[in-house]
Amino acid sequence: MQGRVPDLAKLKIQRMSVSPFGYFRGAVPVMAADLALLPHTGILSQICGDAHVSNLGAYVGADGQTVFDINDFDETIRGPFEWDLKRLATSLILAGRNAGARDATSEDAVRACLISYTRLITGFSSMSALDVARYRVHRLDAVKPVASIFRMAARATPQHTLDLLTEKAGHKKTKDVLQQRHFKTMRPDLWRLTGEKAAAVLASLKMYQQSLLPEHQHIFSQYRALDVAFKVVGTGSVGLRDYVVLLEGNGSRDPLFLQIKEEAVSGYASYLKQGAAQYEHNGQRVAEGQRAMQLQSDPFLGWTQVIGCDYLVRQLNDHKAAVDISKLKGNVLKAYAEVCGELLARGHARAGDACQIEGYIGSGSRFTNALLHFALRYADQTERDWKELAQHEGKA
Repeated sequence: MQGRVPDLAKLKIQRMSVSPFGYFRGAVPVMAADLALLPHTGILSQICGDAHVSNLGAYVGADGQTVFDINDFDETIRGPFEWDLKRLATSLILAGRNAGARDATSEDAVRACLISYTRLITGFSSMSALDVARYRVHRLDAVKPVASIFRMAARATPQHTLDLLTEKAGHKKTKDVLQQRHFKTMRPDLWRLTGEKAAAVLASLKMYQQSLLPEHQHIFSQYRALDVAFKVVGTGSVGLRDYVVLLEGNGSRDPLFLQIKEEAVSGYASYLKQGAAQYEHNGQRVAEGQRAMQLQSDPFLGWTQVIGCDYLVRQLNDHKAAVDISKLKGNVLKAYAEVCGELLARGHARAGDACQIEGYIGSGSRFTNALLHFALRYADQTERDWKELAQHEGKA
């Protein structure tokens, strides 16, 4: 919690105490320290750093189409490619247990994930670099949990967010519908900011605009900010400062919500000096790592600083949706695991060296067995850690 908002420390621990999977989500620094103690391949790629089943989701890309991909890069860094796979495989075991699935079912899901990863990496190793960069996973609509995510994403419009997070602003009279609204106060998750704090957030938008791709800078220039709030998000991010801004574009029917999210140093940075030194700005580290691994990224993805701290900026809830882990069991878990393996392979191939990875993995059978063994043991260790945390929280 060093450097985080002290008043939110208890909330973070509460969310981590809910379940072993909840603990796992908030404990990247713990796993990073554990991974650093073990041998690794030395084959570096841009890694997500927090590859788990809930960190894949739907969002709208630059072409306006809803895409499904890895979608959380707070911990991204250049590191051993298999660290992503170890974290993803462990999350499949924990997600299966969370949903009441037998370990045998979860083990099958991990195997499916790793076989899918190996198959795609092998294919990428013989493709042109341009074809790898363009590669699309075409069967997503046929995968039940992903199809459900697409349906949820279709409902997560800016208008829906407007109704969800804002309210009429009392008796303020104006011809503009959006100016008649401001953020709700819904503690402990959301509250409005005014005065100097709000002004500091709004001032950061100038630096943010310069971080956008040139063609997107002009689009953003057509929006104006109307209101600011503080928002608590996720599990691992609780305690970091997170702001949301309501903007208006071409009239009252054109709301835009931006999330300005504080980014700390990656949990892996102290173990990977070479990768950590690549960026001095952690918001830039996250944004450029995301652009490198994703097929398409949020057109409003950028970075800024607020009162000397680094921030990532992106759209808030623009057709975004993620999996319900309580439903990940049986064939659903296995099908979802295959997709996870494919998308992670594409990300590593885009931002790393598929030939090197394929050369190390080979047929994949020994690699799969080794990572499955790790995932089962690390899931057990996570459960022990969670129990210790939960007991401590209960005593407190």
